[in-house]
Amino acid sequence: MSNSMDEILMNSETENEENKDRLSDLPDSILLHILSFMNAVLAVRTCILSTRWKDLWKRLPTLIFHSQDFLSSQSSYVFQYRFLTGRDDSTALQDLDLKYIDSESMGPIQPQVIVRMVYYAVSHNVQRLGIYSESSFFGLLAVLPCIFTCHTLTSLKLILGPDVPRNDTVSYLFPESMNLPALTTLHLRNFTFGSSSNGRADPFSGLNRLKSLIIDQCNLKDTRILCITSMTLVSLTLHNHRPCSPRHNYYKAELCTPCLHRFACTECPSHYLYGSGLSSVKEVNIGADLCMYNSEPPRILLSWLRDLLNITSLTVTKRTLQVLFLVPDLLKIKLPSLANLKRLKVVMMKNRERAAS
Repeated sequence: MSNSMDEILMNSETENEENKDRLSDLPDSILLHILSFMNAVLAVRTCILSTRWKDLWKRLPTLIFHSQDFLSSQSSYVFQYRFLTGRDDSTALQDLDLKYIDSESMGPIQPQVIVRMVYYAVSHNVQRLGIYSESSFFGLLAVLPCIFTCHTLTSLKLILGPDVPRNDTVSYLFPESMNLPALTTLHLRNFTFGSSSNGRADPFSGLNRLKSLIIDQCNLKDTRILCITSMTLVSLTLHNHRPCSPRHNYYKAELCTPCLHRFACTECPSHYLYGSGLSSVKEVNIGADLCMYNSEPPRILLSWLRDLLNITSLTVTKRTLQVLFLVPDLLKIKLPSLANLKRLKVVMMKNRERAAS
């Protein structure tokens, strides 16, 4: 009988051990870290499951708001308002990720939604800010000055407009000056860089800590020279998804970047490169696309391989080689710039997937 009771007690202890809520025993810092990977709606719903967690969402250091998490623009507006007013104001905000995708159910995004979110983030010393919007969003015009003067930002991603440009895609004018002393990473889509007093566009010279720069579907105004000036820039990526045409405008990119180590480009090559930054580049990643209307892209590709003198690692796609072979008598052309090449990778891509990111 005693043996039987011992077994029952042991089984009971085992069941209690298995049913024990181990997650709630974790410290708040770990629970908050786990919740930070969830969007805001899911994080709030998760906190409802336990009285131990019920107020954790108020101290989330990372906020993720995506339009697909809501049934309508109005429900998004109401949720964000209640979330921000209920959040613990003493908690610093490290990351804010906003994403708005066009859909019939959502309807037009209300400008005050993004305006409130951005001003809240900046006033709470946000470090990493990402805004993705497929549609033209004029509410951004009100918050761009606030974003471009945020002293705590270390990473800024402004992905504005569709991945494939439309005729009605709005291009936002990039400011002549910024005050972002902590910024190290910058990703821009659908901006226009205006000419400065010297006849060139030089939008990044004031970013004294910039290390990574991605320029995506951006234009120039009143100039054909984009000067990228940075003493700290290590990685540069150029994306151009606009289709080539006989009237396509090609421009020059002057690299004043003595520390530049990685260069990448996707889709249609549109930029002749020159400047002191070419000699420091060691890693090159090119994912060019076939251009049916113009012979300029093959010439641009060839100029890159000629002028990037110290390449040690080169990654190209199958399409890149096809574009390059449109150069007349290519096999007769010598490329001494590849003398230091230690690694060559050819990516056999079956679709228009990007080779560089």
